[in-house]
Amino acid sequence: MTDVIEQGARAAAQRLTTPHTPELADDVEVALAARDATHTPDQYSDPVAIGSLVVSVASLVWMVYNDIRSRSAAASATADAVARRVRQRLNQAEATPAPPLDPAERDRIIDITVEETLNAARAQDPGSA
Repeated sequence: MTDVIEQGARAAAQRLTTPHTPELADDVEVALAARDATHTPDQYSDPVAIGSLVVSVASLVWMVYNDIRSRSAAASATADAVARRVRQRLNQAEATPAPPLDPAERDRIIDITVEETLNAARAQDPGSA
């Protein structure tokens, strides 16, 4: 079984990569490799802050998605509902990458990562869509 978190984080990194962040895919790979060692989705390391944020959000999406699915129909796990819960958890953890991101950029990263991780989750379980 393919790891939904890895798929979602990698797809989000591809969509978020710009000429100003050409290393984002590499940063995500570093963060994915480090996540098993630390497994603290709400902490970021300085050199790969945005990559760590993407992996952290993908991890939270997967947890929230499974929580919603276990409590109700998978159809209620909309991107908006999942993104809202992810933002709440990130805010509760006061997880802020260094250097801090503009709120609009942080929201964009969260939205794209939520979308891509949900796509990966639903591709693994087509009956949930």
